[in-house]
Amino acid sequence: MKLIKKLAIASTIAMTAGGAFAESIIVQSTTSTANSGLYDYLLPIFEGETGIEVNVVAVGTGQAIGNAANCDGDVLLVHAKSAEEKFVAEGGGVMRTDLMYNDFVIVGPTEDPAGVNGTDDVQGAMAKIAETGAPFASRGDDSGTHKAELALWNSAGVDPKSASGDWYRETGSGMGATLNTGIGMGAYVLTDRATWISFENKQDYDIAVEGDTDLFNQYGVILVNPEKCPSVKAEEGQAFIDWLLSDEGQDAIAGYRINDQQLFFPNAPE
Repeated sequence: MKLIKKLAIASTIAMTAGGAFAESIIVQSTTSTANSGLYDYLLPIFEGETGIEVNVVAVGTGQAIGNAANCDGDVLLVHAKSAEEKFVAEGGGVMRTDLMYNDFVIVGPTEDPAGVNGTDDVQGAMAKIAETGAPFASRGDDSGTHKAELALWNSAGVDPKSASGDWYRETGSGMGATLNTGIGMGAYVLTDRATWISFENKQDYDIAVEGDTDLFNQYGVILVNPEKCPSVKAEEGQAFIDWLLSDEGQDAIAGYRINDQQLFFPNAPE
């Protein structure tokens, strides 16, 4: 079990006598971890043990990385590995560590205008969506999901930007808003599975495409570099990271379920 620096935590971040939090940190985070309810489940456990309040800023991965690069935050928790590694290489973060994973799925209307329901070939499905001109709603916001979507279009040999405003619609919104927009227009949508499981406005929509290894969705966690950003609460931020990576934190991630479905699968290095 990875050790949290309990003595340091106890001496510097204990709860005040009035029960208020003595210290707080800002986590710049992808929307999927917030929209899925994961933080609502995890944070009371961590905060109760350490006295550190965790304030989550839930935005697209690109914006979260940008915010962290501007020293607006202590911890970064997102899902675009190459962008995360670039952030660390440029000195924005101390070290990137795998935290957990799930997968992306394409959801669509039951009438399935592109004829892709039930396939596990994501590139083939996306090529058929483009060929048929079936509507597709994209986040279009430089989030981790948007980055993954663009990579999938590229590997399918499709340039969706050429159809922007036609069958390809860019919402510029978060995952929940994009799902609402997509469902309203009868469009296919790429979403992370956790958000889809927790999403309540499914109407006549189902998962159309799943199971391709290219739909793997890895999350990483990074301490913002205090040498670049002196305002970073490095000790408290690292305590949160250590807890997430510990056996207790990993078990808590695995234990979060909705309708008996596990949303995230911990895979921190041993």
